[in-house]
Amino acid sequence: MTDAGHRVGGTPQRGADGDLANEVEGYLLWRARIAEAEQRAREFTGRLDWLTTAQRDEVERHYVEDSLKRARQDLERIAARCVSLRGEYERRYRGLRARCAGWTLAVCTGAACLAAAVSLGR
Repeated sequence: MTDAGHRVGGTPQRGADGDLANEVEGYLLWRARIAEAEQRAREFTGRLDWLTTAQRDEVERHYVEDSLKRARQDLERIAARCVSLRGEYERRYRGLRARCAGWTLAVCTGAACLAAAVSLGR
């Protein structure tokens, strides 16, 4: 569920190893989500003593499907928000970098002009 270039274990991953690590992480996270949904479905149907085995299996299947559908929607919303935040931060960084470069150029130009004026004034 993560993309190449994002952080896994606190370090940025690049290349094939990073892609593989991200895919494995995503797979493991999704399998954990499935196991959690199945456990919750069993707990839910465990309280419904009057269900037959077939009905219990059907209710559990629908419960798991619904839980996973909602989890996928949540992950898609989070991923979309991450993409928009990344774009926003990149725009701000470019603006900050341009301002810093402009100030550096202005200070260097001012220092050069001051040095020239001092050397011509002697």
